[in-house]
Amino acid sequence: MGHPVLRQVARPLDRQEIGTDWFLDLYADMIDTLHDYGGIGLAAPQVGESVRLALIELPGGTGRYGAMPDMPLTAFINPVVEVIDPATAGFWEGCLSVPGLRGFVERPQHIQVSYLDVSGNPKSLELEGFLATVFQHEFDHLDGTLYVDKLTDSRLLSFEREFERYLMPRAEADDDAADEVA
Repeated sequence: MGHPVLRQVARPLDRQEIGTDWFLDLYADMIDTLHDYGGIGLAAPQVGESVRLALIELPGGTGRYGAMPDMPLTAFINPVVEVIDPATAGFWEGCLSVPGLRGFVERPQHIQVSYLDVSGNPKSLELEGFLATVFQHEFDHLDGTLYVDKLTDSRLLSFEREFERYLMPRAEADDDAADEVA
């Protein structure tokens, strides 16, 4: 946070750029960075390239973000998000560009994403729940936006240590209570 490229609107990639040595080097660097830092998503501006490319990889199971679906490493070139249902839900988000913090952000929970894959083929996905949040978080980087810009209550921004100690147990208790009501 603070680097000017993170606040720029990234330029779209031309189809002719996909598959070039420059693109493949950027793609490989992003994969290495994502894995080295243990993230679930990474956008090109986070490695200093202001282009509309993001990677998402979800390991499935339970991790620092709670229960998570499995999604293999996927590249999203020039993604476009369409909100299908504007109803929102909130999740505690973290970010490799804002290390050591967590913030509670509410986002639409039903979206469609249109994009190009690494071969330049058009693709589309419909996403709900946590997946919708992950995708919107990563794609915000392509528009110069960080999750801290989306906070509606600054009291819901915490250092990770305090989040894990005080807020995560409370959030898990709230989830358990909601499950009992449902």
